[in-house]
Amino acid sequence: MRKKILIYIGLITLVIGFSRFAISEIEAKAKDDLYKQVELFSYALTTIQSEYAEEPKPKDLIYGALKGLLASLDPHSQFMDPETYNELKVETEGQFGGLGIEITLKDGLVTVITPVQDTPAWKAGIKAGDKIVKINDEIARDFTLNDAVKRLRGKPATVVNILVLREGEDKLLEFKITREIIKIHDIKEARILEERIGYIRLAEFRENTPADLTKALESVKKDGADSLILDLRNNPGGLLNIAIKISEIFLPEGKVIVSTKGRHSNQDMVFKSRSRNSDYLEWPMVVLINEGSASGSEILAGSLQDNKRAIILGTKSFGKGSVQSVIPLFDGSAIRLTTSKYFTPSGRSIHGLGILPDVAVEDVELVEKEKDDKLESLLKEKEVEKPKSEISDKQKDSYKKDRQISSAIDIIKGIRIFKQQTAK
Repeated sequence: MRKKILIYIGLITLVIGFSRFAISEIEAKAKDDLYKQVELFSYALTTIQSEYAEEPKPKDLIYGALKGLLASLDPHSQFMDPETYNELKVETEGQFGGLGIEITLKDGLVTVITPVQDTPAWKAGIKAGDKIVKINDEIARDFTLNDAVKRLRGKPATVVNILVLREGEDKLLEFKITREIIKIHDIKEARILEERIGYIRLAEFRENTPADLTKALESVKKDGADSLILDLRNNPGGLLNIAIKISEIFLPEGKVIVSTKGRHSNQDMVFKSRSRNSDYLEWPMVVLINEGSASGSEILAGSLQDNKRAIILGTKSFGKGSVQSVIPLFDGSAIRLTTSKYFTPSGRSIHGLGILPDVAVEDVELVEKEKDDKLESLLKEKEVEKPKSEISDKQKDSYKKDRQISSAIDIIKGIRIFKQQTAK
């Protein structure tokens, strides 16, 4: 018996030793392969440096190589030179120059995630999903995000011409847009619609958004609200920690909000709600999304949907479910690197798939546009300014023409009736 045990132990030791040897062999082979490729890169670099028609600057060569290296990974990874990195830091502070659109690369084309409300792009008629094929007479083929951003941004009061491919249109659409200083306000609207139903339009996720949203909620509650429509349409999202903090306002303690999974075990994380003594846990709630809802807004919508905390209404969201980490480099440049992917509490992947609404309702503006072929030509001719008082008066009842908001109101009224009946 003892002899058999010793044989088993010997076999187990042999298997473990062989496994470790195999793993170390694989790691060594991977390192050798990397060194060979680095050697190839070094040879190409020195050849270019010595043989190119004009002597190139080493910095230009390295920066160009890094741009290509990051762009080859996925549409969201990128190398940022010091100027671009500084622009990114300015943008996160909520003010920057440009058109007011969030863009990504999709199927190799510069694609609009969403236009930011009340910006030049929004007023001109740019839509989520538009493919930008030309910028100022330059074809946007093989552009990196850096390339597109640099061409779209510029000094205020200067004009940029863009050519857009839009699904459902039989011709390319041309837009002439004047750049402005873009100031981002995360809360676009907060008021009572009717019958104690609060409405908050959340346009962006930034550092102050949780505090601003709490103030907006307090405001509509003070006005008598006991239920909420949270509008995340055309919200491109933002920081992960902000999406988590906002979700916590509406979820009880201990609920999974989102999980991330990456290449390394330390990137696999599960984020749960912490107790915030929220006053809004029992409010009937409908969240509006569309194809312009991305990233952080998808995390929020997914967490509320999977925890059965809110009804999600609208159209499928964009599907940007990857996590980018910005890593500064010693010369003032930085790399934005995809390090993991988001998953909803039930384990659904957001990336490339988006959030499917519980209740599918098309955007009324899109339906009306199909009936009016002249809309784009009118938008391209010129933008007509309207007196602020006229716009303000019109906005008071404008929600009644919005099919998605109207449907959300009906759902909240239905939830109220259901609660009253079950309470009897």
